[in-house]
Amino acid sequence: MGQLFGRAKVIVVGIMVAVAISACDKPVINEPAPEPGDTAVAKIEDQTVWASDVRNEAVAQGLIGEGEPLDITSDLFRRMLEEVIDQKLLAREAVKNGLDKSIVAQRRLAAARERILGDMLVEKIVDTAIDENAVKNLYEEQLKLAKQSEEIRARLIMTRTREEGEAIIKQLQAGSMFEALAMEKSTDQATRFNGGDMGYFTTDVMPAAYKGVLANAKPGQIAGPIETDGGFAILKVEDRRQEQPLSLDEARPQILRFLTYDQVRILLTKLRDKADV
Repeated sequence: MGQLFGRAKVIVVGIMVAVAISACDKPVINEPAPEPGDTAVAKIEDQTVWASDVRNEAVAQGLIGEGEPLDITSDLFRRMLEEVIDQKLLAREAVKNGLDKSIVAQRRLAAARERILGDMLVEKIVDTAIDENAVKNLYEEQLKLAKQSEEIRARLIMTRTREEGEAIIKQLQAGSMFEALAMEKSTDQATRFNGGDMGYFTTDVMPAAYKGVLANAKPGQIAGPIETDGGFAILKVEDRRQEQPLSLDEARPQILRFLTYDQVRILLTKLRDKADV
């Protein structure tokens, strides 16, 4: 139901924008492409639907990132194209019925226009003020400032009682495989079927009961049973390493969001200083 209402909201917003366009549209002969190299993908009477219209709709819905290409042969493109056509058909019908003439409609259309123009200004700022050098410089600054913690990879067997835990310790000392015993006997459902593998984690996020045991434990070392809120834990350290920082490509989306926000903040401060608000 939530997805249904979410989609309905997207359609309504799209219709508002399309009505704003339809209200002032006139038949265009040999309509020029809105972007260099753009492709006409559909025609609704006298109105052309361009590939860029479809891509912009996908961006607006958060299905692809700003500047990310959208293959016109993909299923997503075809789905977005159908939505764009639906929006334009509904908008044309709304205009025919005079729905764009009311004061309420005019205010909502004006608000939609302002949002679009604001978005276009942000896009222009991003294009002119944020380049690859800015992204790399901020990434390198953050690398220098970041404090890298040590990561530990460990396996877990959780038992209900201390006696059960001690019995498992004896089996491990006798040569039993930790992974096999975890799958057979552990009560921790999150790790049991992975042979008790907890993956890599830093000491600041591990349960307090584990810290003293794992602080100086070497790879291959087994500790326990340790009393916890969930039972008695037996731990095996698999590996220790320095926390791996995000690569530039992994950090890029966050960096772009930060730089964009920063540029918009600077612009808004200037605009507010100049305006009588």
